[in-house]
Amino acid sequence: MSSVIAEKEGKIWAVGGGKGGTGKTFLASSIGIYLAKSEKRVILIDVDIGGANLHSLLGISRPKKCLTNFFETGTSLSRLAVKTGIENMSLITGDVHSLASDNIRFTQKLKLFRHIMKLNKQYVIIDLGGGSHNNTIDTFLMADKKIAVLEPEIIAIENMYHFVKNALFRKIRMSLRSYGFKEIVEHMWEQREKYQIKSLKELIDSLKDSFSYIGDILDRELADFRIYLVLNKIRSSQDILIGSSMKSIFNKYLGIDAKFVGYIEYDDVVWRSIRERRPLMLNYSLSRVAKEIGVFTENLLYEREMKISRI
Repeated sequence: MSSVIAEKEGKIWAVGGGKGGTGKTFLASSIGIYLAKSEKRVILIDVDIGGANLHSLLGISRPKKCLTNFFETGTSLSRLAVKTGIENMSLITGDVHSLASDNIRFTQKLKLFRHIMKLNKQYVIIDLGGGSHNNTIDTFLMADKKIAVLEPEIIAIENMYHFVKNALFRKIRMSLRSYGFKEIVEHMWEQREKYQIKSLKELIDSLKDSFSYIGDILDRELADFRIYLVLNKIRSSQDILIGSSMKSIFNKYLGIDAKFVGYIEYDDVVWRSIRERRPLMLNYSLSRVAKEIGVFTENLLYEREMKISRI
């Protein structure tokens, strides 16, 4: 009985970060392939509505079945999953022809989340689109592991920070709404100069100091809010230090736990594999990049962090 339950539990990982072009799709596909090669049953879901291209990185044609069928005809997610040519791994693509991401209704979104949670797979890897729309943020918040990808350049770092900040604020508001306290949060944040609040961490601390019962709710609701950081396209040892720096920034200004799980060095083998439409983890499995992907995926699996020696 226990083995049956374990098979149905599943782990949902979402790969996000706000800005487009940071390598989220490449990382999602690579993580999925690594897990599948490790004999774990994986399903990839591309929820980049209107810009779904995860299939291209797997070297397969655009699936005819997609999330359009789920939203419009009620087709189950399991029936939308197509083979990828990689053992243990299937794909659901998110090319919703008649819907933009911001037009998906709240009830539709909740239905999608319920069905994702019911998928009988060991691992569900979700590739998020760019931007910070509520539907994207809510999908990120639903995940068991919230993976944030960033490049070591200022705009990408700022976008990723604001994406996580928006996700945390939405989590706070949604958590307190069911208890009738959402207006308190919004009021204190809108009047933050009056309350001398300079960051979300100070907002949380102020809420806890002012309302002990809200503090108990927040402690419970935010207990599992953890960010897993992956650096992409690093070019120097100094770039690697950005991972530990962002970890400190998240703790200082947002008051959340972050783990720096790994990085990928810049290497032409990545764009070569994308151009060839051949998965790097299969066709360049001995490359340095493939090994780095293996390292941080193992860190994700076992809740480990990169050990960084400061220069």
